[in-house]
Amino acid sequence: MFKGYAADKFYDEMFSPDGKVRPHCEPLHEKFQQIENDDFLSRKATSELYFMRQGITFNVYHDNQGSERIFPFDPVPRVIPADEWELIEAGLTQRITALNLFLNDIYHDQEILKDGVIPRFYIEDAKSFRKEFRGVDVPKDIYIQICGSDLIRGGDGTYYVLEDNARCPSGASYLLENRNALKRAFPALFDSLGVRPVDSYPRDLVNMLNYISPRREGESVCVLLTPGCFNSAYFEHCYLARQMGIEIVEGRDLVVVDKFVYMRTTKGLVRVDVIYRRIDDDFIDPVVFRKDSVLGVPGLMNAYMAGNVALANAVGTGIADDKVIYYFVPKMIEYYLGEKPILPNVPTFLPSEEKDMEYVMKNLPELVVKAANESGGYGMLMGPTASKEEIETFRGLIKADPRNYIAQPVISLSTSPTWCDGAMEGRHIDLRPYIINGETVKIVPGGLTRVALKRGSLVVNSSQGGGSKDTWVLK
Repeated sequence: MFKGYAADKFYDEMFSPDGKVRPHCEPLHEKFQQIENDDFLSRKATSELYFMRQGITFNVYHDNQGSERIFPFDPVPRVIPADEWELIEAGLTQRITALNLFLNDIYHDQEILKDGVIPRFYIEDAKSFRKEFRGVDVPKDIYIQICGSDLIRGGDGTYYVLEDNARCPSGASYLLENRNALKRAFPALFDSLGVRPVDSYPRDLVNMLNYISPRREGESVCVLLTPGCFNSAYFEHCYLARQMGIEIVEGRDLVVVDKFVYMRTTKGLVRVDVIYRRIDDDFIDPVVFRKDSVLGVPGLMNAYMAGNVALANAVGTGIADDKVIYYFVPKMIEYYLGEKPILPNVPTFLPSEEKDMEYVMKNLPELVVKAANESGGYGMLMGPTASKEEIETFRGLIKADPRNYIAQPVISLSTSPTWCDGAMEGRHIDLRPYIINGETVKIVPGGLTRVALKRGSLVVNSSQGGGSKDTWVLK
């Protein structure tokens, strides 16, 4: 099955540069070598049928071929040895701890700004900084309860944090269903390889929601607030609500009375204590934010500021998603924790700094440029593959609004064996682990490995033609 497989010049997750199988992948490689091609294809079809029958889909905006798609799944798992996972866990725990201290600081005393670690204008000019929530306390002082920090691996095997998703990180449902699909298609693979389970995620999630609940007596009522069926992650919203055993609601299902939030039910109003919201700040309350929003709940911010309802994640966490603020996370770790970052950032240039602007303008065709508040692969320039027209367009955009962009060198993402076009070929991958921050920090052992299914592509986002595969952390 792996005959003719070439790792090329990239770091490959299964094969070393000399073509030998990496020790932690040997048992998996041996198992796959024992599977005949026809049997493999039959099992792959079984997993695809499972995804179709379960309705495991995502939506693509602005697509003339129809919005809803079956999520592409590759049946060859990505394997992470135990020692590597320990490093990742430690690094992500360190990072989310520092990010929460940062958010608490900038919404209260702003010591990090007073000490000049971060220039004040980067915060105050940020689109996602909510000035009106300065001085507002949040339950347990936790701003980011759920985080998906994207990791990539460079050519030397080093893990880098590519970005932090601290508002409404998506994809956890695909992580769980990837495991279910692979278990159905290749049940024997799990018998002897010592793969850590991932099925505790919904339980850990609902335990965290109960932990931040403001209710002091009786059982807390938690709901998942969705924008509705046209959202790109609507399948996930329904899936997670079902797995957690909580209600999924839209804004019209909730009402605020005397600064308390209630859910409309056939038996009357039921008080809501915690909202796992999958709606951005801008749309969550038309009284405070966008007046034209029909997705949110009028008056919700009054109940929130009164401490009568908890939100996961907290309002204002979007500043931690800002790609310009990402540049400062290593400094946050040193400032708040007195530690060196365990997981490094990708080298990053800020065009708003004069020297960086000069470098970016000179080297734009060799750089990746990202807009500060875009996601999903949108608002991005891949310099080495972009046309001259695209490069010049971005040159103008950067000059017009340097605060809104960052630039980074192209990091050659690691590759992993992936079944494409009737053969096993290397495809570039990243990793999105899911961090739950409640009474303790819990990280699902593995995460969502996203795959750039197009040969040579470095863009793994599903909206840009990417797929995913199961991620195995060994015991």
